[in-house]
Amino acid sequence: MTHPVRPEDMRASDAEREVVQQWLHRAHADGSLDLAEFDQRVVRTWQAKTRGELAALTADLPQTALTQTGVVREPPPKPVVAKRGSGGKTALRVLTTIWMSVSAFNFAIWLLVSLLGGQGLVHPWFLWVAVPAGSVLGVVWLVTVRPAR
Repeated sequence: MTHPVRPEDMRASDAEREVVQQWLHRAHADGSLDLAEFDQRVVRTWQAKTRGELAALTADLPQTALTQTGVVREPPPKPVVAKRGSGGKTALRVLTTIWMSVSAFNFAIWLLVSLLGGQGLVHPWFLWVAVPAGSVLGVVWLVTVRPAR
């Protein structure tokens, strides 16, 4: 006849170890654990065999919540909600600004070399930098930012 196993003596799964590791990471980020102690506890987390061993690793940390099985569980993270309708316009504006800056800089260097070089206008090499990247950026603008119908 087998005896019932206490919840803290149940074998721990990798998913439970991952939860404890994330909890330790948050405690380290909050300053509750220094780097050396965080490292030691993470190593012990992955060496833990039972749920009780996992619970002991976070017992002294603030805001821990034990489940009925004795495993430390963190509250589920709040989902990040993007603004509706932004369509990545801000990112595209930043990329366009970077592209225009690089293109203008290359054009200025080409112009200086052409005017001060004494050989007249040289091959417009700045176009090899500006046109391909600008074409890709233009297509992304057309595909991403569509006018409202």
